[in-house]
Amino acid sequence: MPFLILWGLLTGKPDFMYHATMSAIRVALRMAGIHVHVEGLENVPAGVCIFAANHVSNMDPLAFVPAIPRRVSLLAKKEVFRIPVLSKAMRMAKLIPVDRDDREAAASSVDIAVQYLHEGLSFAVYPEGTRSRDGRLLPFKKGTFLMAIQAGVPVVPVSIVGAQALMRKGEWILRPGDVTIRFGPAVDAAKYSLDQRAELLNKVQALVAAGLPADQQPLPVTRDAAHK
Repeated sequence: MPFLILWGLLTGKPDFMYHATMSAIRVALRMAGIHVHVEGLENVPAGVCIFAANHVSNMDPLAFVPAIPRRVSLLAKKEVFRIPVLSKAMRMAKLIPVDRDDREAAASSVDIAVQYLHEGLSFAVYPEGTRSRDGRLLPFKKGTFLMAIQAGVPVVPVSIVGAQALMRKGEWILRPGDVTIRFGPAVDAAKYSLDQRAELLNKVQALVAAGLPADQQPLPVTRDAAHK
């Protein structure tokens, strides 16, 4: 939306651009026959936090981010920032590019995210690091929980249900249907040290899994896989 980007540049404030975009997405989803059901908003803390969700489809951010009751930032693949106008809008909204092939650059992105969290900006993240091919929850990676512990903010587990049927991996076709965004009870990362990040990870992962139906639950770990 070039007008919104221009407005943001003139005012130096991206909030109007952000909220107008979220409203436009909600309208577009309704027009496409997609019904977003939101549950558990009472679990969302009043202050800054990280919303950690499972990732099954390109549909996820369209349903998930507008459901969050505040402005958030995102960590996005660096390739998306090559689109000129979109890149300008994302940088204004303090979205952070991530190079997953460069560990040093990825660590720098986490540092920037922690800085933004200290400044009062919440984040929406996908701790799996990639989309699930079959909709089942994948093991979480540690970056999200390093951010949370360093910033001392709560992590809100979010379970996205049904999005994989509305936009399948590798496709850009939206199918009518229902998706549920389920906010679980927040976990206070300020109570964990960096040495306890695996414990925090496991707790949040279990809470996300608890909000998913059977066909999105992670597959049981076999004895052979556990010893690898």
